[in-house]
Amino acid sequence: MTKNFCRIARVILFAVLMLLPFGTRAQDPSQDQPVVLTLDKAITMALEQNRDVLIADQDRHKAEAQIGEARSGAFPQFYINGSYSRFFLKQVLFLPPNSMINPTNQTQAMEIGSDNAYIGTAQISQTLFSKKLGAALDIAETYQEYSEQAFRGAKEDVTLQVKKAFYAVLLAEKLVQANRQGLDVVKANFENVQSQFRHGTAAEFDLLRAEVQLANTEPLLTSAENGLLLAANALKSILALPLETPMKIEGSFTFQEMDSILLNEGRRNALTANPILTQLSLQESMLEKNISIEKANYWPSLGLVGNYQWLTQTNTFKFSDYFWAKMLSVGISIQWSIFDGFRTSARVEQAAVDKHKIHYARLKAEEGIKIQIQAAELRMGEARKRIAGQEKNIEQAEKAVRIAQTRYKSGVGTQLELLDTQVAMTRAQTNYAQAIYDFLVARAEWQYAVGSPA
Repeated sequence: MTKNFCRIARVILFAVLMLLPFGTRAQDPSQDQPVVLTLDKAITMALEQNRDVLIADQDRHKAEAQIGEARSGAFPQFYINGSYSRFFLKQVLFLPPNSMINPTNQTQAMEIGSDNAYIGTAQISQTLFSKKLGAALDIAETYQEYSEQAFRGAKEDVTLQVKKAFYAVLLAEKLVQANRQGLDVVKANFENVQSQFRHGTAAEFDLLRAEVQLANTEPLLTSAENGLLLAANALKSILALPLETPMKIEGSFTFQEMDSILLNEGRRNALTANPILTQLSLQESMLEKNISIEKANYWPSLGLVGNYQWLTQTNTFKFSDYFWAKMLSVGISIQWSIFDGFRTSARVEQAAVDKHKIHYARLKAEEGIKIQIQAAELRMGEARKRIAGQEKNIEQAEKAVRIAQTRYKSGVGTQLELLDTQVAMTRAQTNYAQAIYDFLVARAEWQYAVGSPA
């Protein structure tokens, strides 16, 4: 019986495991795998998932729909209306006194119509002439181009954000690496001094100094690691990735000189390639056409109208016995505002002011773009000089640390020399990484300003 019970228990256990969700039976190993991101992959992911890009993409679809709305004015408009009325008090017709119909001396009222009235109307209208129609269609088409440029501008803005965030993660990794290397030197020095103190070859003051230096250096590494975590979270936010998603960055954090031909070409084409300036130009064009729309109010509009009606009145609800009268009419309608209290002239003036404001805004933006390009180039030049200087400083600082370690172990040098060289090495590595980051960010901002996708 025991064997049968065990066999049955195994069968039941197997059945329960098979009925459990798959995720509870086996853990998908891919869930623990980090998302490996290069700069190009991060940009691609952001352009597919970033909320700002998705919003701009929806504006593109809206612009297409607005073109359809503008074109609708050129097509016939067809409407069907129906109504039912119940007359609790009917309309009356007044009969004058002393007439053939009313021979009395008093005016009498005669009810007309029935208790129930039904009216069905089919109406068709077609615009024959309207100066507003063409201008509205032109504005809608220009707005579609404007939305395309806005979409492009949103993508370039997100690309710049990704580059900055990506470089910030690389910088944070370098700072963690520099502080970890500095901490390793301090730990090694502490262990060395502690060993010497045990053997009586180092003073207690040297041991206390080594302990203090170690205590002061450890928080720097913790701060750098926290900075790396925050930088990674900022990048995940731009990429619309959950914060708990593991991520690994693969990228080159090095200096690469920009080609002079590319720089000259970027400066030359900046005012035509920058999406912000293009949007302002298109907006100025739309406001110019808006002036035409307001001026169109001076002109008449002409249309063709056709009506077909079904009418009946009755006191009963016997629909099969209803008699329906029919009416058909076709006509031409004209609408012309002869005098509107100077409203049209005021609206034309307002439209002209709006157009001039955008014109000045575009000129201001052009000057701003020129300043951004110059500022980015100056920052690249400054970072370039700092990189060259810090490369030498790192080499000398690392050499100084090795010499100081050898001198201290040999009893020739002091602990202060060793600690000073360690601090100088960490500072040189930090300054070098910061200079690389500043150059890369300045290059990304220059590319954004000139409208370069590179």
